[in-house]
Amino acid sequence: MAGRVVPALLIVDMIGLFDFPTADRIAPAAVRAARSIHVLRKRFRERGWPVIYANDNFARWKSDFRELVAMAAATEGAAREIAARLEPGPEDHYLLKPKHSAFLATALPVLLAKLGVRRLLVTGMALESCVLATAIDANAREFEVAVAREAVAGQPALRQSTFRVLEGSKAARLVSASAAEAWCGRPAAADA
Repeated sequence: MAGRVVPALLIVDMIGLFDFPTADRIAPAAVRAARSIHVLRKRFRERGWPVIYANDNFARWKSDFRELVAMAAATEGAAREIAARLEPGPEDHYLLKPKHSAFLATALPVLLAKLGVRRLLVTGMALESCVLATAIDANAREFEVAVAREAVAGQPALRQSTFRVLEGSKAARLVSASAAEAWCGRPAAADA
């Protein structure tokens, strides 16, 4: 039976200090992705759909997400620009993750269940690791999953091959940022 499905925007690892070895290669794409995520986040908030930040704690075991946002906002360059554009609001949800997937050793499955979410639009970075791992885990948990092409960043040399893995494995549908809201709002498929 077709019905209403609650979608959520999942923002993976966009808040950070950009102090890792490949940051200079990823930063321009991350800033572009942040612009797309900003627009998507606005649309989700307008529709009353959940926005969830799943962020690496970067081995800062004594810090929390708000502290990470403040540190990124105080850092020069891409970190500051992204933190300013994507600063979470009081209506947003957030969690810290210890490894690649937003599902691994986090409260994300419980949060999604409490929110009634069955459809995830995954955005963020790095496409070839954390976004990919999160999309595969979401698919394994039988969520409907899409990745917004313009709202992800990663190693430029791995971008197209990662998209092929996502499509080929059927872990996630690839959608344009402009088509993401329509994908999220479509009725649930009829049960077979």
